[in-house]
Amino acid sequence: MVHRVTLEDVARAAGVSAATASRALSGRGPASPATRSRVGSAARDLGYVPNAAARALATRGGPRVAVAVGGVTADVLADQYVGRVVAAAAGVAGAHEAGVSLHWLPLDDPGALARLGENRAIGAVLVVNPTQELLAAAPRSLRGRVAAIGVGTREVAAFDVDNAGGTARVVEHLLGGGRRRVAMVSGVGWLPCVQRAVGAYARVVEEAGCPVRVVPGDFSAVRGEEAAVEIMRRWPDTDAVYALGDLSALGVLGALRRAGVDVPGDVAVAGFDDLPVASLGALTTSTNPVEEIAAGAVSAVLEGRARRPVELFPSVLVVRETG
Repeated sequence: MVHRVTLEDVARAAGVSAATASRALSGRGPASPATRSRVGSAARDLGYVPNAAARALATRGGPRVAVAVGGVTADVLADQYVGRVVAAAAGVAGAHEAGVSLHWLPLDDPGALARLGENRAIGAVLVVNPTQELLAAAPRSLRGRVAAIGVGTREVAAFDVDNAGGTARVVEHLLGGGRRRVAMVSGVGWLPCVQRAVGAYARVVEEAGCPVRVVPGDFSAVRGEEAAVEIMRRWPDTDAVYALGDLSALGVLGALRRAGVDVPGDVAVAGFDDLPVASLGALTTSTNPVEEIAAGAVSAVLEGRARRPVELFPSVLVVRETG
């Protein structure tokens, strides 16, 4: 079978990420002149033709990629994580001469995804924050044209960060530093990725002979502050807190310091995502390559490669002063 040159092939040949390659080819978003030249040369040498994907979209009558976000309310569309996904998706779609639109998928309305599939202005769909129930409602007309960041199904390919592996490494790092009573602030409970991370945390602390201590979170700094107070009230001997999300971890950090707790002397703190604010707060954390994940998912669905069951992107431990 003849191999069709993909955006990832061009990125690999140019020594850049898929997101950077898409920006360089589309002319949209930041990329240096040298990078644009290198990527353009690689595309020409490999015979890359982005219009092939555009023609595939055109068979549906519309050159648009829909980024559809699951959530309880439409406020989820304002989340900075969603903004990063949309920006990366737009870079890749632009290289295929396609646009991007943003949509809310109410958790209590699975039919919303089916309605997107019926919209002939939409050629492909990237579902963010999916549940099995939302994806189960995907119509047959979307088959091969939909991918998800998070959980997938037999029909919908999934792309996500390995937050279970990342969580395990953070907790192992805390235990390796002598901490024995590590509490966790989780994320939004209905997200399968949160359940994976909580399971990894529980496995690591149980194998170390340490207690499992989990309080619910929602990825926000405000809830992180509340969770820190709850943790220290319920388990005053806690010597480390891992929050699934840097904003929550920074909320934990602020609450502990206001209470006079020495961080990291008395209690270590770590998060997940490695947001820019994490370095400002000297926060130990683990990376989440959101742009790479979104670019990979959109490239796969536009180029007809969204068939694999799941692709996990590695998360790397970043040790700083708090832990």
